[in-house]
Amino acid sequence: METEELRKELLKMVETADEKFLKKVLALAKSYEEEKGTDWWDTISDEERKAIEEGLAEADSGQLIPHEEVMKKVRARFNKPE
Repeated sequence: METEELRKELLKMVETADEKFLKKVLALAKSYEEEKGTDWWDTISDEERKAIEEGLAEADSGQLIPHEEVMKKVRARFNKPE
């Protein structure tokens, strides 16, 4: 759906909506506006940041596992044929 079509559809819904719906849409819109300029890195926990940084450091130092090896382990674990 194109942006203009989305606008038209949303306007139709808003025109006939009850108060409960309008409050939810308004809250969602405000939440979106607040988050728009926020970097996802600033929204995750310290533990998540640490795990990502550790993974990047491992990758930078060449400690990688080839995709095919990972897939073999996953298939074996979940008993799925290749």
